Amino acid sequence: MVAAMRERFWERYSLEELTPQEWEALCDGCGQCCLLKLHDDETQELAVLNVACRLLDIHSCQCSDYENRFDSVPDCTQLTPELVKEFTWLPHTCGYRRVAEGRKLAGWHPLLSNDAERVHRKGVSVRSFAVSQDDVPERLLEEHILAVLPMS
Repeated sequence: MVAAMRERFWERYSLEELTPQEWEALCDGCGQCCLLKLHDDETQELAVLNVACRLLDIHSCQCSDYENRFDSVPDCTQLTPELVKEFTWLPHTCGYRRVAEGRKLAGWHPLLSNDAERVHRKGVSVRSFAVSQDDVPERLLEEHILAVLPMS
């Protein structure tokens, strides 16, 4: 039996107080967490690529093996309430980041719009530009850099 989520939980509770179901519902389904990143230890910069993890279904922006993702992809990003603040690369649109920063969810967020496709229509998801890791040889990854971000 699935427990009901608390009304407007994202406005009333901190990330640490969310139930597992509420935590998962806070994801806006953009798929940006699943884009590969290259960390430069020398410059302390992070390059975000348009290359998505091989488990990401680019059309739905959902993990194709969510329950077993850490077995298949050991360096899969595990987002936790503590790490939301550390992952400065999370987009400003990210539901987790917005709640952590005390901001409101975007109007297109599925919790507000009741429309999981709206994130795609708004152009927030990776659906329109990501390519699968399986389609890009490792030696060509640097050709797929979208942005370079400072790590501090």
